[in-house]
Amino acid sequence: MLAAAVAVAVAERRSLILTPMTEQHKIVFTPSGLSGEVPAGTTVLHAARELGVDVDSVCGGRGLCGRCQITPVDGEFPKWGISATAVSLSPWGGLEQSYKGKRPIEDGNRLGCGAMIHGDTVIDVPPESQIHKQLVRKEVNVEDLELDPAITLNFIEIEHSVLTEGDPVLDRVAQALAADWQLARPTATPKVLRMLQAAIVGAEGRMTVAVHQPLPVDDHPAQPPRILAAWAGYVDTAVGMAVDIGSTTIAGHLIDLNSGEILATAGRMNPQIRFGEDLMSRVSYVMMNPGGDAELETAVRTALDELLGELVETANVDRSHVLDVALVGNPIMHHLLLGLDSVPLGQAPFPLATAEAVNGMASDVDIDAPAAMWVGPCIAGHVGADTAAVILSEKPYASERVSLLIDVGTNAEIVLGNSSQLFAASSPTGPAFEGAQISAGQRATAGAIERVKIDRATMEPAFKVIGSDLWSNEPGFEEATQGRTKPGITGICGSGIIEVISEMYLSGVMDQNGVILGSNAERTPRIVADERTFSYHLHGDIHVTQADVRAIQLAKAALRAGIDLLLEHAQLTTVDEIKLAGAFGAHIDPTHAMVLGLIPDCPVNQVSAVGNAAGSGAVRALLSRSQRREIEDVVDRVTKIETAIEPRFQELFIAAMAFPHTTAATPNLSTLVDLPERQASAQPTRQRGRRRRATNSQESNDV
Repeated sequence: MLAAAVAVAVAERRSLILTPMTEQHKIVFTPSGLSGEVPAGTTVLHAARELGVDVDSVCGGRGLCGRCQITPVDGEFPKWGISATAVSLSPWGGLEQSYKGKRPIEDGNRLGCGAMIHGDTVIDVPPESQIHKQLVRKEVNVEDLELDPAITLNFIEIEHSVLTEGDPVLDRVAQALAADWQLARPTATPKVLRMLQAAIVGAEGRMTVAVHQPLPVDDHPAQPPRILAAWAGYVDTAVGMAVDIGSTTIAGHLIDLNSGEILATAGRMNPQIRFGEDLMSRVSYVMMNPGGDAELETAVRTALDELLGELVETANVDRSHVLDVALVGNPIMHHLLLGLDSVPLGQAPFPLATAEAVNGMASDVDIDAPAAMWVGPCIAGHVGADTAAVILSEKPYASERVSLLIDVGTNAEIVLGNSSQLFAASSPTGPAFEGAQISAGQRATAGAIERVKIDRATMEPAFKVIGSDLWSNEPGFEEATQGRTKPGITGICGSGIIEVISEMYLSGVMDQNGVILGSNAERTPRIVADERTFSYHLHGDIHVTQADVRAIQLAKAALRAGIDLLLEHAQLTTVDEIKLAGAFGAHIDPTHAMVLGLIPDCPVNQVSAVGNAAGSGAVRALLSRSQRREIEDVVDRVTKIETAIEPRFQELFIAAMAFPHTTAATPNLSTLVDLPERQASAQPTRQRGRRRRATNSQESNDV
């Protein structure tokens, strides 16, 4: 049966090969962003291989292993000029109909080896189908935190004489909680009432009750406590989940509410990325596709529930003991998670549905657990609860030192200030720092180049890849990175991109305007002609192109302009310390960051990485009611700056395009590296008759 199906599939492909195929279709793969045009009838797997997309396939495309599963995404995608429909791919063919592999085809998925391209399409490659799955490097720091969780476990014993009376069960439980724990009369849902009925009978009145106790607000009394769950007998397991919902990754921690111990940590790609790499593209998807908001909402809610499942399985804890959830994210993630309209956040003045913290139940966002839910407060239309969590974690409001906090990501968040004043803004940096929009870019996985240095005299590079501690010019490097079980050198991730471009400037490969200088081709074969511009050959098929440099310039200029804008509003010219937050920020070398002009000039020993500060803030809020109250109070004191409507932003953006900066002084950086002398860009030609074209290219690339 299987052999016959394979034969049919081979015959189908052979007929397509024998038939002239001049029609070309565009295909875009997410989350990589790689795209290209392929002939009609090409399988998705073959297209992925041709374009260098990371798709697994152990059986070589024979429809046996099921590892090449992909998810077609239908809808309007103005960013790519694609209108994808159900007929963009072929109907199920012989390979898929007869497939009986161990890995079942998930609902909505297709086999990449069986699905053929019949029209322009967008294809999502789920994490389980990727050979090199992303490493989510996120940690939390909650030192000096006093435990004060909103959830308590309360063991009570209802006397036998009371059990025999006819009082309602909730009345008996309320009386015991008041007598033993001095709790006000609690509320309970019908589901909880059923749990109370079972528990009070199951152990003859001895039971454990999980109670949610909010703090009072100002002079108003606290809301009545809520019973979340009940068990017969004594139970001492109560856990909570703290989650940072990023636009690219979702990182969660399962924590013992009694001890504060982190029981498990997990992360995954945000599935919304298939609807758009950046936040505005997701808002555009909602605007362009009826029901798009429900799709995005379902995607993130499903991911959160699956993340919880992974966490409890790792920690060997039952879901019934997950009693509290703290969630933070940027405003668009916040609105899409809660089912709020995100479209107003796509245009000025970017009004939020609410800036206050949201309290509810985990079931309100389709998380299967009896937990209460707290979603952190937002600050402004583009500065969300994740930034509030960073502020809570790093506490600039509690110090006289002026701190600059930067969470580098697809949408960079910036906080500036101290105990006297706080300013916050976001800058649309885009996904370039995470490897997208870069010719050889990829996310931080094994085999990705993450460190680079270039010899100043020879312009020869050396580099490190994730998964090896050796530099490429050290003995044993090839053996450490190549082999049947090793990925090899697959691309370059965000930290590597920062370093290689910084090194290209310092070594004279390019000038301060970011123009790769073709005149260096006489000195080194690393400078390669690339149509009307030049590129730098790093390794194998990995080049840094002129377009790559421009993508990083645009991203860094957006971030730096946001920083400079806050400094102007605060009437400051310097800061006492710079803290880089987020998974990406944790791996940025401070010196290279200053060479690029990504951050202002500062003593390098005052620049530090603070890891997943947003996640740390979420953990603090999970474990402490007073910390929740603290950040809810602090965000009211933050001055919000909307970069999109600031008249000075564009001027500051242009000034920030040069390396390190067009006008800003660099006294601290100058003590660390020898900065090249500023020079006029010169882009020589490669042959006679093309000088005019090369010069035009240079002019169009210069700032």
